[in-house]
Amino acid sequence: MNSSLFIREDIATALQAGRPVVALESTVIAHGLPCPQNLETALAMEAAVRAEGAIPATIAILEGRLVAGLSSEQLATFAATDGIVKVSRADLAAVRDAKQTGATTVAATMLIAARAGIRVFATGGIGGVHRGAELSFDISADLPEIARTPVALVCAGAKAILDVPRTLEVLETLGVPVVGYGTNQFPAFYVEDSGLPLQSRVDAPAEAARLMQVHSEMELPSGIVFCNPPPAASALGKQEVDEWIAQALQSAAAAGIRGKAVTPYLLDHLAKASRGQTLKTNIALLVHNARVAAQIAKAYSALNSA
Repeated sequence: MNSSLFIREDIATALQAGRPVVALESTVIAHGLPCPQNLETALAMEAAVRAEGAIPATIAILEGRLVAGLSSEQLATFAATDGIVKVSRADLAAVRDAKQTGATTVAATMLIAARAGIRVFATGGIGGVHRGAELSFDISADLPEIARTPVALVCAGAKAILDVPRTLEVLETLGVPVVGYGTNQFPAFYVEDSGLPLQSRVDAPAEAARLMQVHSEMELPSGIVFCNPPPAASALGKQEVDEWIAQALQSAAAAGIRGKAVTPYLLDHLAKASRGQTLKTNIALLVHNARVAAQIAKAYSALNSA
């Protein structure tokens, strides 16, 4: 796989020197946010990473080539292009063989980041167990990927449209450390507190970095999920979000929306139902997570160069 992976020169140089790099996904650009907010947010996330002294590496597939570190021009083209394929682990070989351009999900981004040697990744919220999964068996490939790929993931918990309690239960079953970053509660994307307690917590980048180091020294194969709640000023109330989600799920079922199309459909429905509030929160937490991920990457780099 390494022979098919292009790492931008400044990123490759930083990795060789042990300097901090943060991976960012591209699905949020192609499928998660509308234009022009998708490009604005991608650039804001990269700027937040740089402001904390790390280098951003937005990961995607360009004409079959796995790329760790889109250029500014590539980001702009990517954000403005329709029909980009959504790529998880299972799709990588087919998309590469067909020389397609693809947006990488959490699962695919983690896999590529690990192959590139990037240890910290920032996203919005992870995929997980979908509501009604006891009948549909619809469980995101993100969960097993986190369980087998040693990359620390900074996120606002699981997407609120999911079955959040079951998602947390599956992570525990898979042996994935789920750690609150400045919180004792599992966040649910737009909501600071899902009502589900966490057993582990860190309150500073240095603490997160030490946990990563111990995890690595023990040769544990999984990643670590650092749950960073959305900024308090942008967080929404659980009751109102639950009501919007219930409406969105009914609409998706009536429209026959399934599989990979479900998440972007629901997010778009929520944005409309909330009159843009969920979109604003989504953008705020994405940038916030990128900033925290850069701080952790910088602390981890310092710890390993000491």
